[in-house]
Amino acid sequence: MNDMQTGQAPVQTFDAIIIGAGMSGMYQLVRLRELGLSVRVLEAGTGVGGTWYWNRYPGARFDSESYSYQFSFSRELLDEWDWSEHFSSQPETLRYLNHVADKFDLRRDIQFSSRVTAAHYDDAMPGWTVTLDNGDSLQCRFLITAIGPLSAPTMPNIPGVETFQGRSCHTANWPHEPVSFEGKRVAVIGTGATGVQTIQEVAKTAKHLTVFQRTPNWCAPLHNSRISKAEMETIRANYPAMFQLCQETFSCFLHTADTRNTFDVSEEERLAFWEKLYASPGFGIWVGNFKDMLTNREANAAISEFVANKIRQRVKDPVVAEKLIPKNHGFGTRRVPMETRYYEVYNQDNVKLVDINETPIERITPTGIKTSDADYAFDIIIYATGFDAITGSFDRIDIRGTDGQKLKDRWRHGPETYLGVMVNGFPNMMMLMGPHMALGNIPRSIEHNVDWVTGLMRFAHDNRINRIEATADEVKAWTDHVKALGDGLLTFEVNSWMTGVNTNVEGKQVRIINRYAGSAPDYRARCDAVAASGYRELALA
Repeated sequence: MNDMQTGQAPVQTFDAIIIGAGMSGMYQLVRLRELGLSVRVLEAGTGVGGTWYWNRYPGARFDSESYSYQFSFSRELLDEWDWSEHFSSQPETLRYLNHVADKFDLRRDIQFSSRVTAAHYDDAMPGWTVTLDNGDSLQCRFLITAIGPLSAPTMPNIPGVETFQGRSCHTANWPHEPVSFEGKRVAVIGTGATGVQTIQEVAKTAKHLTVFQRTPNWCAPLHNSRISKAEMETIRANYPAMFQLCQETFSCFLHTADTRNTFDVSEEERLAFWEKLYASPGFGIWVGNFKDMLTNREANAAISEFVANKIRQRVKDPVVAEKLIPKNHGFGTRRVPMETRYYEVYNQDNVKLVDINETPIERITPTGIKTSDADYAFDIIIYATGFDAITGSFDRIDIRGTDGQKLKDRWRHGPETYLGVMVNGFPNMMMLMGPHMALGNIPRSIEHNVDWVTGLMRFAHDNRINRIEATADEVKAWTDHVKALGDGLLTFEVNSWMTGVNTNVEGKQVRIINRYAGSAPDYRARCDAVAASGYRELALA
């Protein structure tokens, strides 16, 4: 019986389907169009932007320099866009990404309000059947995931969340319309990077803000400022050198580690260097510090004490200050939130810090939050409780490869990949910004990742290759290499989203190596060598 007899519309078929219309999905669409392929992008939201579409919470902004975070592939695009701040806010970033979508007419190949629930491989096609949450299905030869490393928000395991009668929201699912905190009693649960940005903004207008903190984080000043027209022209003229610098630095930022070790210099020189970093904009104090900061325990203890003293200087109440100083990890071993007068928030009369290690949250009530020693009434509860990072967005899709094997099962004890792009047993599936990739400055990583995948797709197209798969041996070799790179790094001795630990997600309480810890130049060189060899390491048919 054919489609005409059943009355069903024929299944739409494409050369490639891209899941996600964030920065990686948008750029991948641009590149695949150049190959003349039929492409459909499936996006759960109603607009482009990915991270910058969903995360509209108060205070959301870049902590990489705006001009280093943008796309670099089009000189015309670079010439026509002016940034208003060195570290752009979410609304401006989303305007930029919509401008990109307009300029390259991307929306005609993007299907919005289309959340992917399943993707199953069929060797007989060969290709993939992709199923949406409304039951519709599409088919493609090549499946490209552009679902982002931080796109699966997690709620805390606290009883009673659904009973609260006020307004509540996770920061990653923030309403599109403005939310006023004027005259409101507000709770923020969580003090990671998102929580820090939210807290410092909410504290400006809320009648009262209560911060519920489990794990304090080492934060450093962002030092944001406006960009004048003249300064923007100077920045623009320097784009070639700036992007070249990003290609050369360890993590593609405008900062890279100092060539000296911490104790190569005198204490006086060391403190002067740290003072300079602490007073400078951006990530310099994290990724531009002494080169042994994340490998030498004594060196890490020294910078940690320096930053701890800064917190003590900035927070008036010494008891509160000590609560804000991490005791279970050293500076830089977890992602460092960048802040603007965050610590000064706790000097305000309308702000209270609750350490839930001392007084745990017992439940969310219809009127607020009950801890072991108090009942708090709130009008608004904000959950800044983070993400099921890196693998979580994959886990939420029923991805099945050859013989029906599930990707979630395959990765139960940690991801196994080839170059962070492919998985053995899942032919014709390429991952953008997947596990075991060099993350760093995300757009710089995206452009290389997308260009590499595009090169592989061009090779397949030109050579009439229908099936691309990573071999088991190459997957094992790359996964072992990634794990070896983590040896000796203090970062991988700490529970964090970067080590795959999330106490709110079943089965993710054990540390794993889920990201590439080597340098971005080394990662690119390895990928580019594979392309130069004609992809001999892959199984091609």
